[in-house]
Amino acid sequence: MIYSENGEIRPRGIVVGPGSRFAQALASRRTALAGEAAAAAVTADGFREIPTWDLKDHRGKTIADLVFVNRFVGGAAAWAGSDMDNIDKALAAAMSDSTLQSVMDQYYSDSISSRALPPAVVDLDTPKGSRFFKDQAEELAGQLFLSGVLGDNDPGQCVINMMLPRGVILVDGFSPGFQPPPGTEEEHSRRTRALIKIDDDDGDSTHGLGGYHGSVHVAKGDQTVTTYYAVGVFSEGSNGIVRFDESWENVVATFYHELNEARTDPDVEDAVRFNDESKVGWYSEIGQGEIGDLPINEADLGLAPSSAIFRSVKLADGSGDVPVQLMWSNAVHAPAAAR
Repeated sequence: MIYSENGEIRPRGIVVGPGSRFAQALASRRTALAGEAAAAAVTADGFREIPTWDLKDHRGKTIADLVFVNRFVGGAAAWAGSDMDNIDKALAAAMSDSTLQSVMDQYYSDSISSRALPPAVVDLDTPKGSRFFKDQAEELAGQLFLSGVLGDNDPGQCVINMMLPRGVILVDGFSPGFQPPPGTEEEHSRRTRALIKIDDDDGDSTHGLGGYHGSVHVAKGDQTVTTYYAVGVFSEGSNGIVRFDESWENVVATFYHELNEARTDPDVEDAVRFNDESKVGWYSEIGQGEIGDLPINEADLGLAPSSAIFRSVKLADGSGDVPVQLMWSNAVHAPAAAR
């Protein structure tokens, strides 16, 4: 079920809000799952226990020791210092929390770790209300990589988080008039066919899209380096996925989703580019999604409230709470905050 009707690979690296227009566009792919899921046993946490949804290891790349860096797009004037500080601290805490990380541990043969590099503001002309497209995200990810944001760290183990400022709309599609580089036309056609359409248009964050993760191949000297990125909106009002009282909390939950998907299925974009299932990491063929998508599927099918999926959890070290979106656990066949 990661294939389209014409046999092309169609895994997805996006996060969408339950009940959103984006979720409705995916509903036809989930309808067949509803009956089985509704009859499933209920876990102690109130989620449906659905073993057939479990993630399958397609043997693609995964990232055990993740390094990530936050870049706040739009310049210092586009961001409140308190929002940036809260996002940095909460995301770093969530990604390194031993209890939350125990859910992720089960998908690796050895122990895993997560580490955040120092954040910074990126001066980029993205005026309020503008639309930010996939090709722009990939271009910026390449620019940031070449500027040295990853330091001496192995780019194959890193993700660059690009956080869009208030009012900017993220589009899951390519900008008008975009022309792919010569020799990549066939790849681009496959990627375009894999996009989810809303009323025949590219879906965007006003339809419930929170963000997505992907990769871009960057020329550096005589080498081509695969650079991983995640991009997400400042979710508030009708833009993005709004599930928490404070907008910065929505940002943390979105990037928590994307980072955990990026580490368990980093080459999802290349799977589509090259129509190659061997590029897929952990992905559910029956549940149709990555590790962060299956909990949202439960909520979207009305099997769990979204407040149970998007919630604040207590950190294991007792230092406070962090806003996250729960990930799927094969161990319990359901969303979980701990293994």
